[in-house]
Amino acid sequence: MTQLDALKALTTVVADTGDFKQLGAFKPTDATTNPSLILKAVQLPDYAPLLKDAVSRFRGKALDEVMDRLLVRFGCEILAIIPGRVSTEVDARLSFDTAATVARGERLIALYAAEGIAKERVLIKVASTWEGIQAAAELERKGIRTNLTLLFSFCQAVACGTAKVQLISPFVGRIYDWYKKSAGSAWDEAASSGANDPGVRSVRQIYEYYKRFGIATEVMGASFRNTGQITALAGCDLLTISPDLLAQLAASEEPLARTLDAEAARKLDLVAVQYDEAGFRYALNEDAMATEKLAEGIRAFAVDAVKLEKLMQAA
Repeated sequence: MTQLDALKALTTVVADTGDFKQLGAFKPTDATTNPSLILKAVQLPDYAPLLKDAVSRFRGKALDEVMDRLLVRFGCEILAIIPGRVSTEVDARLSFDTAATVARGERLIALYAAEGIAKERVLIKVASTWEGIQAAAELERKGIRTNLTLLFSFCQAVACGTAKVQLISPFVGRIYDWYKKSAGSAWDEAASSGANDPGVRSVRQIYEYYKRFGIATEVMGASFRNTGQITALAGCDLLTISPDLLAQLAASEEPLARTLDAEAARKLDLVAVQYDEAGFRYALNEDAMATEKLAEGIRAFAVDAVKLEKLMQAA
């Protein structure tokens, strides 16, 4: 049995890509996309026609609508291959606007519905800002499922659980990146790998807290740098993995054991936490890593959204 097969027995495997032609080889249950992945995909010869088609069909429409239609086109192509759900992201430039995020999420679902896709097969991805979490709570009340992304801290996870969002995506690799850069020459890779990886520790803390207090929100580890981070989270609800790392798991027959266990987590002696807006903002501010990576992630996705718009204008 390959590590990928073993992982699928413990965890729902999700492909993290816009390159949907790779999905058949790995047979993931779900798939996630983001502006950076779509931007990368449309610059490949196989996918450039999708961009040109969206632009030609909807020329004259507002650029943000054409963008959403392109994202939905990719989502529909992905859903034709996988049995589960696809995550489609709201424009990162709306990360601090609750009402606009809700409106964009509703529009994405309406566009999917026009293509015959049930809303249960779509997760609307929203940045885990305070405003984004409140938008997600409203979308959930409307029956629209959400995936809270760019999540780096425990306080973000707690607020998402309170909001009863469907799923969160804690970013393992980007947490690891920050701590490695911060440590500089003092970084000890061996001592900070596996269960001791700071990104892995963050996901474990969130997973155990959710299971201990019966929070139904799904935990999906994301943004991996190596397969060691993935195998250290075997048993997590879901893990979203790039095609390169999926290929490495499929090529390995090393043993894989469960590392996260819901039953064990329910017996832990943990203290329940709640955050109002002021408490959330202060807790996030106290976490330098999360504050910096959240801001950096929003900026990066916004830059790629602008680049994608320019490609659309030039098509």
